[in-house]
Amino acid sequence: MNDLSKDAVNRLAVDEGGAGQRVDNFLVRLLKGVPKSHIYRILRSGEVRVNRKRVTPATRLAIGDQLRIPPIRTAQPAMAAHKPVARPAVLPILYEDDALIAIDKPPGLAVHGGSGVSFGLIEQLRTARPQAKLLELVHRLDRNTSGVLLIAKERRALRALHAALREGQVDKRYLVLVKGRWRDAKRQVDLPLTKFLTEAGERRVRIECDAGKAARTIFYRRQVWPNAVPPVSLLEAELHTGRTHQIRVHLTHLGFPLAGDDKYGDFAWNKALTKQGLRRMFLHAWRLELAHPTEARRLVLESPLPTDLAAFVTRLAAPI
Repeated sequence: MNDLSKDAVNRLAVDEGGAGQRVDNFLVRLLKGVPKSHIYRILRSGEVRVNRKRVTPATRLAIGDQLRIPPIRTAQPAMAAHKPVARPAVLPILYEDDALIAIDKPPGLAVHGGSGVSFGLIEQLRTARPQAKLLELVHRLDRNTSGVLLIAKERRALRALHAALREGQVDKRYLVLVKGRWRDAKRQVDLPLTKFLTEAGERRVRIECDAGKAARTIFYRRQVWPNAVPPVSLLEAELHTGRTHQIRVHLTHLGFPLAGDDKYGDFAWNKALTKQGLRRMFLHAWRLELAHPTEARRLVLESPLPTDLAAFVTRLAAPI
């Protein structure tokens, strides 16, 4: 921030250090002392431009991109002195080497700060590892989703992992519990999705065949409890695209709402599930298989079903 003007528009070219990063993460690192809420506001308002175009927080930067940043003032020293600091987190690690960390993300923890959350998993990890040169989220999981989450420790690893995700070279599997008796051993779903805002300003996703972005999910039947009231099924979901809320919207559209889904699910059923002990959405990032980003080998990373979800499954009637 020291080299940026507080009184005039700033323009800078993205170098190798920023290549491959999301623009929101780039700005958070660049504009130290500026509240994240303000950074997201100037992104939403279009005051930040890349190559003279408006961008979303998720836009990825490339070497040579021309970035426009409006005049920004940091908090006054007296205010900054009272700024809360992220507490270091002790997080369960599934795998780690010099290039990446695979974390077994617990439910209820946001992966990053923003949208009413001061600090998330990545801020807590950076506080716990102040000596780390780089710790960046490779992808994201919703706050109440548990399971495998990748963190890059090197810039080249981050770029390679982002490229693998974009090109569909990462095998991503989730475990989900749904309402209804799922009969197909395997079912491929191709239903385009589009984002929209509700009247209350909440982000949602819906099926839109004409203008939506391609979204493919393959569901595999794991177990079925036909005698439960209502019947329920445990599925494995293979993501071929990574659209926002993809699994949840596809399932609801098919008539098999996800257990505990408070946006697209069966709300009356969710209340009954809460009384039966299910306190969150039954969505778990179970498995990732991918090429190692810096070595010639493959990684298979698995997170067992968490205690709360496993306990709920054991209370169901014996599967067929």
